[in-house]
Amino acid sequence: MQNVEPGDVAWVLTCTVLVLLMTIPGLALFYAGMVRKKNVLAIMMQSFMLCAVMTVVWMVAGYSLAFGTGNAWIGDASRLFLNGIAIDWDKPFTLAAGSSFAQATTIPESVFIMFQMAFAIITPAVVTGSCADRMKFTGLLMFFTLWSLLVYAPLAHWVWSPNGWLAQLGVADFAGGTVVEINCGVSGLVCALMLGKRLGYNQENMAPWNLSYAVIGASLLWIGWIGFNSGGAMGANARAGMAVLVTQIAGAGATMSWVFAEWWLRGKPSVLGAISGAVAGLVAITPAAGFVLPGPALIIGLVGGVVCFFTATSMKHALGYDDSLDAFGVHGIAGIIGTLATGWFAFGPLSATKDAPGGVYQGGWHLLSVQATAVMATIVYCAVVSWLLLAITKAVVGLRVPKDAEREGLDIVLHGEQVL
Repeated sequence: MQNVEPGDVAWVLTCTVLVLLMTIPGLALFYAGMVRKKNVLAIMMQSFMLCAVMTVVWMVAGYSLAFGTGNAWIGDASRLFLNGIAIDWDKPFTLAAGSSFAQATTIPESVFIMFQMAFAIITPAVVTGSCADRMKFTGLLMFFTLWSLLVYAPLAHWVWSPNGWLAQLGVADFAGGTVVEINCGVSGLVCALMLGKRLGYNQENMAPWNLSYAVIGASLLWIGWIGFNSGGAMGANARAGMAVLVTQIAGAGATMSWVFAEWWLRGKPSVLGAISGAVAGLVAITPAAGFVLPGPALIIGLVGGVVCFFTATSMKHALGYDDSLDAFGVHGIAGIIGTLATGWFAFGPLSATKDAPGGVYQGGWHLLSVQATAVMATIVYCAVVSWLLLAITKAVVGLRVPKDAEREGLDIVLHGEQVL
């Protein structure tokens, strides 16, 4: 029988704190620095409130739907309101207990719940970047509550529950290339299309209000990503160490490739480009973190940075959609790049240890085909269900603020406060 390992508990709890740091204050500051001054408090409020709302949703039903044993498609109702947590609360947790796919850990269930909760919090918060400056607060809260239960939780089950259909297919997604990144990118694009463009888009000056805020936020995101990408090792082990190393390398590589591409094409390296490149690289390495070595990690970062430079600038303008803060152009595209790259670059021995149950993930044509299947399934499911939930939300409470409210700014109109 497995024992609770204090070192593993300490590491996963540390990673949990780092992932929470990514949303508040990390993402809140990152997004606040990139919107106009009249919407700064509104975008920060969205991150802060989603942290609270998603915590309760995860406790009530999200965790049960994502990690209840259930079937290949969805969990079950056995863990609603965290039912049963008092049983063996101080014993090692077994994922998918009672099934033929059971995986033992060396941490208690409370630690696993909290770590996964942090992911369920940041994913919808990232989506808000696509609908910044124009979404009703009531519509936002209704949509993301439904989205967490009907989009995020099923995807988490497919990929991270041992009996999920993509897990059984053999998908390699260490920290959320599909569940988090492609999911929030595609959902963000659907939100942007459903809401329509901001008033004055491509006509008025919509430059970031305070890039110093954005730099601070991006710095916190980079630091937090160390825990985001390594906590999936479920312990203080060699695989976690490799995940930390490749995360740092990929983030650095993408920062450089975005900045140098921008410098070459536009004549100056921008601060906004540097922080956007860093996020692109950190996103791209997310699915690969526990599967690749440093060399491939640098390649993934370099490719992710330069590709996302074009998708977040040239492609967005060419196609004419208003993905306000580039949730799709950075998170969605880099998530696709990283998930596919994992299929080619995965180093088998990293997943062939006692710390990595579930089989060996060796790069090659077979794993690449599995990764491509996961990418397509995620895109289609997220797009269709997000559209349906947005349509329902629009019919019930509405999605977009009135034009006068948008002109005046969401800070005053929705919250009665403003930054002076």
